This record gives sequence, C-alpha cells and structure tokens, in this order.
Amino acid sequence: MDGGTGKLKQYLRGIIPILALVLLLLVSLSFMSTAIQEPGQFGGTVAVLAAINAIALILLGALIGWNLWRLVRQVRNRVPGAHLTVRMVTLFVALSVTPVLVVYYFSLTFLHRGIDSWFEVRIEEALEASLALSRSALDMRKGEVLKQTNSIADSLMDIPTALIDHQLEDARALSGASELTVMTLQGQSLASSSVDHTSIMPHHPEQSALLQVRRTGLYIGLDPLPGEGLHIRVITSFPDTRLGAEPRLLQGLFPLTERVNELTDSVQAAYTSYGDRALSRQELKGSFTLTLSLVLLLTLFSAVWAAFLSARRAVAPLYDLVNGTQAVARGDYETRLPPSGSGEIAALVESFNDMTGKLAGARDEASRSQRQVEEQREYLEAVLARLSSGVITLDHTESIFKVNQAAHQILGIGPDEAQGNTLARLGEKYPHLHPLVEALTLHLGTGEDWRQEINLFGPGGRQVLLCRGTPLVLHATGSHIGTQVVRPEAEKTGPSFLGHVIVFDDVTALIQAQRNAAWSEVARRLAHEIKNPLTPIQLSAERLRHKYLDKLAPDQAKTLDSLTHTIVQQVESMKSMANAFSDYARPPQMHPRLLDINELIRETLELYRGGQSGNIIELRLEPDLPKLHADPDRLRQVVHNLTKNALEANRIPGQTALIVEAGSIYPYVEIVFRDRGSGFSPEVIEHAFDPYMTTKPKGTGLGLAIVKKIVEEHGGDIRAENNPDVGASISMRFPVGGQQELQYRNGERKAAEPSGR
Repeated sequence: MDGGTGKLKQYLRGIIPILALVLLLLVSLSFMSTAIQEPGQFGGTVAVLAAINAIALILLGALIGWNLWRLVRQVRNRVPGAHLTVRMVTLFVALSVTPVLVVYYFSLTFLHRGIDSWFEVRIEEALEASLALSRSALDMRKGEVLKQTNSIADSLMDIPTALIDHQLEDARALSGASELTVMTLQGQSLASSSVDHTSIMPHHPEQSALLQVRRTGLYIGLDPLPGEGLHIRVITSFPDTRLGAEPRLLQGLFPLTERVNELTDSVQAAYTSYGDRALSRQELKGSFTLTLSLVLLLTLFSAVWAAFLSARRAVAPLYDLVNGTQAVARGDYETRLPPSGSGEIAALVESFNDMTGKLAGARDEASRSQRQVEEQREYLEAVLARLSSGVITLDHTESIFKVNQAAHQILGIGPDEAQGNTLARLGEKYPHLHPLVEALTLHLGTGEDWRQEINLFGPGGRQVLLCRGTPLVLHATGSHIGTQVVRPEAEKTGPSFLGHVIVFDDVTALIQAQRNAAWSEVARRLAHEIKNPLTPIQLSAERLRHKYLDKLAPDQAKTLDSLTHTIVQQVESMKSMANAFSDYARPPQMHPRLLDINELIRETLELYRGGQSGNIIELRLEPDLPKLHADPDRLRQVVHNLTKNALEANRIPGQTALIVEAGSIYPYVEIVFRDRGSGFSPEVIEHAFDPYMTTKPKGTGLGLAIVKKIVEEHGGDIRAENNPDVGASISMRFPVGGQQELQYRNGERKAAEPSGR
C-alpha cells in the first residue's frame, strides 16, 4: 500500500509541472487570439504573448527531445521494453497527429478564405457608396444653409454695425443656426448671436478659412465644435453700403442632427477601419496563421508527451516482468514484482510471483540435497584420501574416473595424469604399469569380482600389488547390495553397468619382511647347526697333524700337512659364514648418537687408500650436511660392505673404482655408491637385497642383505640400479636428526617422500 502511494506521489510530481505548462500555453494562446482580433485594445501585448508561447513550446519540445533521447539510448543499450515503448509511442503519435494535421490544414484554408472574403470588391464598393451617399446628403444640407446664410447677409448690408445685434438674433432664430457672427475681413468679431446665451466669445474660424474667404468670397465645410458635435460652418462676405466701408464677413454655424452625426461617424469609421485592415490583410493572415500554428504545436507536443507517458505507464509492468525474468535467469529466485492494478497484467504479475516463490522453494530443496550429496562426497573423499590402500574407479567406458592419493603414491603417477585417461593410455605413459594394465583389462571383461597378485618392475625396483576388483551394476530393486548400486529408472531396462572399483595394496614390504624373517630363522639355525661341529673338526685335524706329521715319510707328511691345512682353512671359512648368518639373524643392538656422516665416510674409506690394488676412490661429499642420529658402528659396516663389493667388481685397475656421493635432499641425507663394474643383470637386480643372492664364487650373499637391514633399522631407504654408462649404483636415504622414527616403519613409504628419486 505504501509502495503504491509512493509511486502515485512520484507520478503526480512528474506530471503536475507539465500540466501547468500546458495550461499556461492554453491561457496565453487565448489572450493572443483576442489581442489579434482587437489590436487597438491590446496594443503590443501580441509580441509578449507570442514570446511567452514560444518559450513554453521550447520547454515542452526540450522535454519531448529529452524523452526521445532517453528512449534512443534505451534502445541502443537493449533495455527491456524499449522496442515496445518505441512501437507504442509511434502508434500513439500517428493516431493523434494525423487528425490534428488534417484539422490544421482545413482550418488554415478556411481562415485564409474567410479573411479574403472580408475584403471583397462588393463590400468596398458598398462602403464607398455609403460614404458618397452621406457626403451627398451633407452637400444638400450645405446648399440649404448657404442659401440661408446669403439671404441673411443680403438683409444685413444696409444695417449699421451698431444696430446689427438685434437683427442677428432674429435671423438666427429663424434660420435654426446655433451661432451667427459678423466679422471683419481679418476675423475680428463685430456682432454675434448664439443659441448658448452663456457663451461670451463666438467660435472663430481657422486662418485657412479666412484666407479662402478673402480669396474666393466663400467658405463652407464641416467642423467639429468641442462638446457640440459636427457643424456646417459657412462664411460669406457681403458689402457695407456705407461710403468707404470695407466688406464684412458673416459666419453661420448650423448644427447637424444627432442621428446624422452618428451615421456620418459610423460610415467614416467603418470606411477608415476597412481601409486600415485592407492594408494589413497579409499581416492579419500571418497573425492568425501563427496563432493556429502555435495551437497545432501545443497539440502535437502534448500528444507526443502524452504518448511517452502512456507508453511508459503501459510498458512499466512489462518492464518489471522482463527485469524479474532476467533476475530469475541469473538465479535470483527471491524476486517479487509490485502489484499493478487489475486485469491481465495483474494476473500475470501474480503468476510470476507465485512461480518465483515455488522456484525459490525448489532451489532451497535442491540446495539442501546438493549439500547432502556434497557432504557425502566429501566424506567419501576424506575416507579414500586416508586409506592406505589404493583405490581406482572406472566408468562404463573403462576410463579412469577417480584415483585416491594412496594409488598415486603406490603406482608412482602424477596427481593429474590418471583421471580421465583410459588404462591403455596410462600403460603407454608409464611402461612399468603394463602388467597391471594387462591384468585389469583381462578381468574387466568378465564382469565378476576378482583378486590377483601383480608384480611391477619400476624405477624403484620390484613391487608386489595385491589387487581386488568388482563391477558396479544398477538394478531395479531400489536398494544397494554390496557394490551393486540400483535405481528405480532401471526397472524397464534391467541392470545397467556403471563401471568398476579396483582396490590394491603394496605388499612388497610385507612380503620382504616375511622373507627376511624366514631367512633370519634359516640363518640362525644354520649358524647354530654349522658352528657346533666345526670346532671338533678343526681340533681333530690339528691333532692328526701334530701326531702323525713327524712319523710319516716326507712325502706322506707333506700330503698330511696339506690336507690338515685345507681342513683348518675351510673350517675358518665356514665359521666366518656362520658368524655372518648370526649377524643377519641377530636383533640389532643400536647405540645411536648424532654423527657427521661425511667424517664417518672419510674415516672408513681411508682404510682402503694406498693399497696394492691401485683402485681409486673419489669422494663427492656436500659440505655442512645435517647430522644423522645413527649408530656409527652399524653405518661403518654399511660403508665397508659397499666399498668391498665395489672394489671387487672393478674390472680396470688403476682407474676410479668407486665414487661416493653425499648430499642433502631435505629432510633426508642421500648417500650413493657408484662402482665401475659390470652392473646388475635384469634377473638379479630385483632380488639384489635378498639373502644368499650373489654372483661371486666365494660370496655368502648376505652383504647387501645386511646393508639393507641396517639402513631400514635407521628408518632409511635403499635401492639398486644400473648406471647409464657402466657399473651399478646403491642409493641410500637417511632422515636427518630424529626423523627416523617418523618416516619409515615396516618398510612402508610415507607420502612426504620427495620427488627426484
């Protein structure tokens, strides 16, 4: 209600000044029309009124021009409803301007013809005839009074001036003159008789009349007397019979009747007015044309302004509706249109408001559902992200749909390189995943649950994955059964295949731990079983040598000595092997402390410098490495074992046999031993750290196994690989400081492991 009242007040504030301006124009035009018809009465007000009308029309035209400019700008800016406003304004203007122009044309034509009819020849001749008739009547009257005046003059010729007054009075009374005066030729009054006895001085004629009398002896004419109307003035000269006297003048004033005066004035005024208007005929036409044109402009401007106003009023609800529709299209479902009276538009507005209300409710419901789905999705992603098992989901085209973080780490693929690709493309990009891709392709076609152990051979060595897979199928039962998702839409079409879920675990460390435990048990038992008979065998051989060496012939003694020496050497060798078994099987006795790994490497390798072999060891140690929290004796054993293996593998004496590198890859310290031997064969490299794996004739196969065990005891990681040119490399990483307990446990690789391995 308040909104409607506010709009009404705003509407009235906009329209009242315009209506006042139009009313001012109407009043001004009315006065102007009257002033044109009565120019003598209003004088110069026509120009003032024309200026006022022109200013008002300019203001109204400027208002219309501003509205037109606004409309053009709205059309250019593609404001909703602008084109409809243009069409409505054009229609309104056409409907109003056409009849106005027709009326203007015919009115102007009739006006010009009417003015021309005022000045026809017959009217002018009638006025001239009337004027001639009035003049003829006056001339007859003049002749009569002239005769009377001459008769009076004849009767006064013999009368002396002193006695003439009485005679003048009688003659005036008989003739009906209002005044009779006897004057000298110079106009000096000698005697006078007037109907107005209070008048002292007679009415003297003009000098021009006296001159005419002296020249011709007679003057007759119409002269107006102040307050007395028109009079016929007759002046005639008559002789004085006295000897030597100059002629005298007799002036007679004969009044015209009041009716004659009125008719004469009327005819004269009409003729004068007709003459004046005849001279200003074109000016009169121009004035009336100007007035009519101003009325036309007022009508046109008012019609155009009313067209703009009506169009805006009519389009306003549609404009609100378009804006509301666009707001809804942008997602603003809270839009409500103001009520717009009654009728079809009001029903449309009400329907729109009802629609937006329902849309807002539907949007809120959809938002709630979306939030629930999003929460479930986030929950599922959180669960998948925290699973240690790798999870891969495939869609119905066998393209990868989702891969969790554990799967990226286990397979060694980038975070954005799997999703959206097919298994075939993934296998092409990562060749070490070919066995996995082949196994998955084989099982996906069966449409059944499956389980398989798959071996991968990548940059980090052999990797064992325990994989499980199951298909996702839609059923029409409306329930979830296991991994089979169902929906009601499948009721008519039957089960629908969605994709696969593949779950796998990296059991490499577990299998290696089981293998190490088994080999440790074997080594412990072998050490126990081998050590027990070795000492009696060695003692028996030594006793035989001491007892029979001096009693036998020289050649037999030599043979005995050689045999017993061989037995003792082999026993010592077997003791060394048994001790190695014991070391591998024995639980570690760790005594960790902070140590400088560079210093430890230098001290240990110093023992191998300057020997007879001529092997060269090159150190590439990064200075100021972080200190390690480790057991120095165990790490020395690692350096000894790797150095011994590298020197034994060297094939070219006198050249660099071993390169030892140490560097920091925060939060790790990496140590690399690079030899110049023959490297690892493909069959050996994947089992390089397994116990009893050796290619040397006299090797025990426990050197690298013990090294791996010591590295893992310190929370580190070790791997073997062949150099690009020649030889092999053993790379180890140890966490700096006290990080060992945090980074590696039970052989499981953490997510924080840096790239570049």
